[in-house]
Amino acid sequence: MLFSLLLEANLWYTNAMATLNKEQLQTMEGDALLEHVQLEAIAHKISDIHISPDKEKIRLEWREFGVLIQIMSLSREVYDTMLRRIKFSSKIKMNVTNVPQDGQYSFPVEDRMINVRVATLPTKFGEAVTLRLLDPKRGIVPLEELGFPKEIKEKLLELASVPNGLILVTGPTGSGKTTTLYSLLSLLAGKERNIITIENPVEYELPGIVQSQVDESKGYTFSEGLKSILRNDPDIVLVGEIRDLETAQTAIDASLTGHLVFATLHTNSAIEAIPRLLSMGVSSYTFAPALRGILAQRLVRTINPAFREQVASHTEAEADFYTGQCSLPELLVVDNDIRDAILAQSTSSEIIDIALKKGFKTMIEWGKELVTRHVTTAEEVKRVTG
Repeated sequence: MLFSLLLEANLWYTNAMATLNKEQLQTMEGDALLEHVQLEAIAHKISDIHISPDKEKIRLEWREFGVLIQIMSLSREVYDTMLRRIKFSSKIKMNVTNVPQDGQYSFPVEDRMINVRVATLPTKFGEAVTLRLLDPKRGIVPLEELGFPKEIKEKLLELASVPNGLILVTGPTGSGKTTTLYSLLSLLAGKERNIITIENPVEYELPGIVQSQVDESKGYTFSEGLKSILRNDPDIVLVGEIRDLETAQTAIDASLTGHLVFATLHTNSAIEAIPRLLSMGVSSYTFAPALRGILAQRLVRTINPAFREQVASHTEAEADFYTGQCSLPELLVVDNDIRDAILAQSTSSEIIDIALKKGFKTMIEWGKELVTRHVTTAEEVKRVTG
């Protein structure tokens, strides 16, 4: 189909594509267009689809390799049809338009089911909708394929092999935290250890572990779920997100009583995770001995290998410049000196000074290495690190 060919050619970045999309796609009915865009999104490894109403138009966009790209403008009629279909499929209340709602639905692709997380948001010009596409084919990625530097990968494997302690993975939404954690858990599954997760939601199914999903409407929160998990004799626990003091302190206490606990946290850097948890009110006397390591990461677009030798002659505007993503990390391995600093409630700058003397590299420093090897560009590193 024309749309597929245009995607393959990466022409949707151009103004001409907007015209072609309008001519070719807006003739579709809303239901057919939604199905078509979903299938194309899966084929091209798109993470999110956005439908955003403005005063004059409704934007249909999707996020590819971390960048939001406008696909086309929708008519109000097509938008209304798509919105009804999405709400019906995800069991969201059709007659409620003035409060945010969440739901989910699935659709088949080849030999698998794609789970779609739906979030609506009331706006002045109608409900905005975000569809997060969770493809099980993309969910479990071997650690060696995530693009971590060899030094980081080896240290992560060492951390994952310890019998107990707390390992944090931080970063904003869409930075690859869940993918990294699933990669690590896949290495540990089936090795005579009981692995239990508490997630919101369960994004990908991983054989050999027990996966539990938060349901706040029924009082099953991260903190309550974690308490329940600890009564089920786990060896390894994954906490999908630390949001509050109770969850944080329970995770820390669990890691001190013989459990290996993985958890995610929303901070911009590895070091910032320490004051974030302390500011929640966790005890530094339990947090310091529990913490084993903190991985912060982003995802950067990677240069097409065919262009890496000629990278200087290509510009950011060229659509076929990028062909994938890799992890841009920083890993803080906690030793006795850093534990002492946590106990003393040292500042972030004081802790990072200690870490730098021991060979810690920041995300920007790792980014410079990726640029030197022509894996990505300086502009791309700047885009994701600020």
